[in-house]
Amino acid sequence: MKHSPGLLTLLSVLLGCASDPIEEKPLVGFEACPSPRPQVCTLDYRPVCALLGNGERREYSNGCSACGDEAVSGFVAGPCAQ
Repeated sequence: MKHSPGLLTLLSVLLGCASDPIEEKPLVGFEACPSPRPQVCTLDYRPVCALLGNGERREYSNGCSACGDEAVSGFVAGPCAQ
């Protein structure tokens, strides 16, 4: 059975892509939570979108409140995208 050169090229490209690890783009403006974590926070409202350890995102009223939650690794200023 004869294969076309285009098909072999496409197959090699697809196999090459499948073997490369997927790189995640860093979040622009991401701030990691400090250590030790805050114990007391002000009640000001400056919403942040927090990144939880399981990959989910949750909105908090401010960065201090977000980092007060042990499940949060860091946050980006502004509300989470819908």
